[in-house]
Amino acid sequence: MMKTITICGGGSLGHVVAGWLAARHHAVVNLLTNRPEKWAHEIIVDTPEKELLHAPLHIVSANPAEVIPMSDVVLLCLPGFLIRSELQKLKPHLSPHTFVGCVFSSTGFFFEAHEVLRADQPLWGFQRVPFISRVNEYGQSAHLLGHKQAHNVAIEHVSDSEKEAFAQMLGEWFERPINILKNFYEASLTNSNPLLHTSRLYTLFGGAHEGKPFPRMILFYEEWTTEAADLYIKMDEEFFQLLKVLPVSDHFLPTALHYYESYDAKSLAAKLSSIQSFKGIASPMKQTEEGWIPDFTSRYFTEDFPYGLKYIWKLAHEKGISCPHIDKVYAWGMSKINI
Repeated sequence: MMKTITICGGGSLGHVVAGWLAARHHAVVNLLTNRPEKWAHEIIVDTPEKELLHAPLHIVSANPAEVIPMSDVVLLCLPGFLIRSELQKLKPHLSPHTFVGCVFSSTGFFFEAHEVLRADQPLWGFQRVPFISRVNEYGQSAHLLGHKQAHNVAIEHVSDSEKEAFAQMLGEWFERPINILKNFYEASLTNSNPLLHTSRLYTLFGGAHEGKPFPRMILFYEEWTTEAADLYIKMDEEFFQLLKVLPVSDHFLPTALHYYESYDAKSLAAKLSSIQSFKGIASPMKQTEEGWIPDFTSRYFTEDFPYGLKYIWKLAHEKGISCPHIDKVYAWGMSKINI
């Protein structure tokens, strides 16, 4: 019998995951969204292989009572700031056997789920998003721009045999190999955006640069500085001191220098500024009469500090790890946002 999944969230990943699973007849797909009236009951997703996937959605609703009780699997496709409130909304309607997951775990999904949901609720989460995606027409069509070759997934609160069976199902659904991670830390902790973005933001707008407007928009990656690279490396070193005291597999993540094939701050800055897919990406800035200033409402700030770096900072302090550079950057970033 085909399983039922409810996708929570109508962003680009919500469109594409729902479209993929429904069109390829892997699951019965429901959608929980605040804007159900905007959605067609069949959406179209195009793929890099030039396929047009016609995806029938079973139920599109804003009411969790209409979709969650019938769901075998729930998948949150939401930004970090919405995860806790969504879990609170879902909790009264969840079966104790429903697998509740997140499409991208490093914005705090497991940490929040452990606090909000019952202690034995089956949980799962991707380490990285399964698709590169973009909405074409909201609620109607989207672009699947790229696949991962394999997926790393954390699964917990079920037996080993249930983990294997669930991973096998995910492999069939997403048509890629599934690697079961050792624990939720390996899905939740990363030295990419929470360190990469925040180190750049601090050296761009904080410290000696605090309050100084720019004469023009600064490119986030193409104009990456040695100062930002140096801070990223130092924060990464503190992060790896934390990993040493956590029950994670050795080398489950490469260091920033290793990942970017660099050996010092200068070579790392050169690498980051030359990556083709990063070309043209602007910094979170807005224009005023005085010049260009930081836009503290950008998700670079509202996501990467309170729903990314926060969990690294919090764990480091719980485990007694000295992290002066992370402390400095986290305190600065949190002072700039209204949370």
